[in-house]
Amino acid sequence: MSAKSKLVLGIETSCDETGVALYDTIEGLKGHKLYSQIKLHAQYGGVVPELASRDHVKKLLPLVRGLLSETHTDIKSIDSIAYTKGPGLSGALLVGTTVANALGYSLKKPVVGVHHLEAHLLSPLLSNPSLDFPFIALLVSGGHTQLIQVKDIGQYRLLGDTRDDAAGEAFDKTAKLLGLPYPGGALLSELAQGGEASKYPLPKPMIKSGDLNFSFSGLKTAVAHLVQKLDVKKVMASKALKADIAASFQDSVTEVLTEKCLSALHLEGAKALVIAGGVGANTELRRKINERTSKIGVAAYYPPFEFCTDNGAMVALVGALKNSEAVYGANPFDIKPRWPLST
Repeated sequence: MSAKSKLVLGIETSCDETGVALYDTIEGLKGHKLYSQIKLHAQYGGVVPELASRDHVKKLLPLVRGLLSETHTDIKSIDSIAYTKGPGLSGALLVGTTVANALGYSLKKPVVGVHHLEAHLLSPLLSNPSLDFPFIALLVSGGHTQLIQVKDIGQYRLLGDTRDDAAGEAFDKTAKLLGLPYPGGALLSELAQGGEASKYPLPKPMIKSGDLNFSFSGLKTAVAHLVQKLDVKKVMASKALKADIAASFQDSVTEVLTEKCLSALHLEGAKALVIAGGVGANTELRRKINERTSKIGVAAYYPPFEFCTDNGAMVALVGALKNSEAVYGANPFDIKPRWPLST
């Protein structure tokens, strides 16, 4: 007898994206909706936690209603609710957990708290459900640059971490040095496509360190010194100059990330590599990873571009994978703003 499918509602509110999704344990993703607060925070040059929380309050329930309407789903047919429990901004997390637990209580459905980073790690399963364990994962975003051995669902071992700026953070800070608006990481990558990566040889921090750790603050400083050397006004007035600097910076970051991934694969004897997180959408990084891994017989996996940043689909997916952990009457204030993946 085939197993009965379970329908999971996923809710993501860890930072500045409000995401919801419906995931069927047999049919897969049924639908998702996402609202980004980029325009709200752009005028401040970064995320303002209190404003993020208030915007989640305004947007979350309308998104849920819209998702149910678009997928022609009766809310009573939902079997469980998954929400991001941490890590993230305290106020933002509280919005998600409160709504999830309130829905669970009113519908008499169980809820499960999801680790935000675990959701990113497993997000490639949204498009590659046959991905086998174990594998090596590079979690690379604005807040994290980590290499992790994923033995199975819930079994993770940290192999390498960043000592200072995460790769995504370095992208955003370098974009600011080039006069690009917040958040500048994606804009810098777009600008780099028209530049010459070999024009300004920049350092590739810790590429030969002998371990799997990262450091990008020095690279950002090197770009600042280069802009000063070339003359700030001259750089700001020239798209070609900025494109060459952007391309050179991107080349350094992606080269370090690629080499560290290859080292991790070699050390662990792994045959599969997952790239997850916002920077995982970088086309130059994907090109280098695909080129190098194909030469050594390793398969590389990525989430779909739309699921590289924070989203409800990855939360619903993990909720489905951990359906047995869903409970009735969970503590609605049990959030973990700081939550090591190892625990």
